[in-house]
Amino acid sequence: MNPILVVALVCASAVQAPDCSRDTALDIITGPAHTLQECLIQGPVLAANAGHGNEPGTYVKTRCEPRR
Repeated sequence: MNPILVVALVCASAVQAPDCSRDTALDIITGPAHTLQECLIQGPVLAANAGHGNEPGTYVKTRCEPRR
């Protein structure tokens, strides 16, 4: 099992980056990663593959979490 979970949070531009969380996100996309570097690269890729990232009024915030 991959040790890291990639979490791509799609948030409204009106939400400040520190306040962008699982609770405030418009959408949450998750996926596996083996390293932190892979996680940081995969976040925007996952969001783009799900059709997010270039929508006006939104941005993507990537979080890397340990798998439980």
